[in-house]
Amino acid sequence: MKPDKLRVVVAEDSPTARRLLVEILRADPAFEVVGEAKDGVEALELTRRLRPHLVTMDIQMPNMDGLEATRRIMTEVPTPVVVVSTLVERDIQTSMAALRAGALAVLQKLVGPQALDFETEARRLRDTLKAMAEVKVIRHWPAREEGPTPRATVVPARRSRSALLTIAASTGGPAALHRILSELPADFPLPILVVQHIALGFAKGLATWLDSVCKLEVKVAEDGEALRPGVVYIAPDDRHLGVRADRRVEVSNAAPVGGFRPSGTWMFRSATQVFGASLAAVVLTGMGQDGLEGLREVHEAGGWVMAQDEATSVVYGMPGVAVAAGLAHEVLPLSDFSRRFRQLAGGESGGA
Repeated sequence: MKPDKLRVVVAEDSPTARRLLVEILRADPAFEVVGEAKDGVEALELTRRLRPHLVTMDIQMPNMDGLEATRRIMTEVPTPVVVVSTLVERDIQTSMAALRAGALAVLQKLVGPQALDFETEARRLRDTLKAMAEVKVIRHWPAREEGPTPRATVVPARRSRSALLTIAASTGGPAALHRILSELPADFPLPILVVQHIALGFAKGLATWLDSVCKLEVKVAEDGEALRPGVVYIAPDDRHLGVRADRRVEVSNAAPVGGFRPSGTWMFRSATQVFGASLAAVVLTGMGQDGLEGLREVHEAGGWVMAQDEATSVVYGMPGVAVAAGLAHEVLPLSDFSRRFRQLAGGESGGA
């Protein structure tokens, strides 16, 4: 049975910003703010004691910052954490690290009721928090304590070499992308297109963060640029990402697909029209079913479809619907994707 109210702890060192966020939440009867923390130490203590349904986490705080507080919460008392950050570069990069540590989403701080779009943005923030509060989070152990990685089941080998990799992800995606892309070598021979659902203003920060931890070049895609081997192209804020007929990058402001821009379906469809059977399409952890119809077109054109498995997905929405529809040629744990990418790029055997 669902609780009457979503119990939230708000962590924010600025009294003004904290009061604004609390009032935004209290404007919706679905929320109950059960604790307010002015630093990460208080956020951790309140989370331990009050066991809220969700924590909103500032990044720059005294005594213990939001990154360390997120790490401690996800290790000691796993709770959905949503980072509420400024668009200052330092804060964005720390927010990306918090996503890797287990935070579910990052949202931009609202400036206040004087902004013209305040009510719309406040509603969007509340809607995101409601969705994230439903996620069943797991305990995040430090990397040195990770157990054995699950193995993929044996699948029919794809004998032909892929020419392009396309990846769509949502909730949990930044951490998954970090894991996969950081394990690929600098001489990886394929271009990679990525649609990651993330709050407006954070696409560039995501690309910068991934670029800093990967041997590959990771950048925000630009319309008309060449598709280069070993380059990862991230969809820009509020723009679709795909491929033009001349095999160059396409960035488009076409209408949202299923409410999403960028959309996984738009990217998969666009790339299929150009690359056909030589396309490899991947759907990673995420809510909803963006990408499903695009994957159907990839499958029908003879392209290769891969989905993340349920055990390693933060949310088994996007990959789950692809698997249920019979579109995935293989379902892999997160630990196996980089190996499969190398096999697909080199035409090696695809068996696990």
